[in-house]
Amino acid sequence: MKSNAAYLRFTKFILVFVFLIILAGGVVRTTQSGMGCPDWPHCFGMWIPPTKASQLPPDYEKYLSKQDIDHTFNAFHTWVEYINRLLTGVLGILIIIHMVWSYRKFFKPKRFIFWLSFSFLIITAFEAWLGKLVVDTNLAVVKITAHMLLALALAAIPVIIINILNAGEKVDDKKLKWLVTAALAVLLAQIIIGTDVRQQVDVISASLNYSQRDAWIGQLNRFFDLHKITAGITALLCIFIFWLSLPHQKLQKKGTFIIGTVLSVIALGITMATLDMPAFAQPAHLLLSSILFISLFNLRMQLQ
Repeated sequence: MKSNAAYLRFTKFILVFVFLIILAGGVVRTTQSGMGCPDWPHCFGMWIPPTKASQLPPDYEKYLSKQDIDHTFNAFHTWVEYINRLLTGVLGILIIIHMVWSYRKFFKPKRFIFWLSFSFLIITAFEAWLGKLVVDTNLAVVKITAHMLLALALAAIPVIIINILNAGEKVDDKKLKWLVTAALAVLLAQIIIGTDVRQQVDVISASLNYSQRDAWIGQLNRFFDLHKITAGITALLCIFIFWLSLPHQKLQKKGTFIIGTVLSVIALGITMATLDMPAFAQPAHLLLSSILFISLFNLRMQLQ
């Protein structure tokens, strides 16, 4: 186990970095910066984007015409999106290092870990390609949903690796196992529905010139009600999961973390619904929902 300590720390660091990218993606969406770089992999045809309009290329208008924000150069939007891309690039480098390390350390004794690391790299590459499609199709909702689901898959891989290397006696509790499985399914549905609700918010806010925040919630369709219903079911399941985890010393901390996270997610959801969707709450809501999903997934791996 000691010989794996450095590898485990690096794997956990990558997991945290994935959550950082999820947060960055939430900030991009909240600030309407998704088309801040209207081409990919370049940004206004350049590897390093401009900081002011005078630095734009002569043919800049063909890029601005793709934007659905204000059709003018906005350095803030451009750099928020560009930083998001840079973080994804750094993740790619970290995963390449992780894959090489996995090959050298585990290819013979535990080859499955190497293949997990390799799939990590493949999914990251596919995620980058999907990011290009999101830009090319001006943030099509189906591709945004797939983008989010792949991000969750990326976060799940290091959790699997960590659990394999920290293999110990699993807890045998069938009722808790099925509750966690059900919570994962409902939460996944809630996240998928949430991406549709987020797309609705984008359309509504754009139609109102990104003002009149108090009118955004009222124009959402039934998917918003369905999102709230699945949120309530998820919360109820997490309460039962917390209660059933208490008798198991190995699971008490995980259960407590899950109940604290789901309550925070609900609090942020109520904040958005009652305080006209403050900008800070939206990426935080997305981040905590992702953390909740991975925490439930981690708990499920602890169960026999």
